[in-house]
Amino acid sequence: MNLSVLTPGKEVYSGEITSVKVPGINGQFEILQGHAAIVSALGAGPVRIITADSKTINYTIEKGFIEVLYNEVSLLVQGLTE
Repeated sequence: MNLSVLTPGKEVYSGEITSVKVPGINGQFEILQGHAAIVSALGAGPVRIITADSKTINYTIEKGFIEVLYNEVSLLVQGLTE
């Protein structure tokens, strides 16, 4: 599964992942391989990425959106900190 994390100013991450956990506006949820297509608003909270080589990357965001389509995941976020 491929992930792109974008802020208004730059691309923060792009690469192969096994999962990404995000703060939905109604609670956290996780995207895994084969997830159904979805577009969802995100609230403030942690983002956890597990890369294809099993490394964990953590960010905190203020808000954003996630789109999943055919194992392509896009995170469009604001207020990202590491």
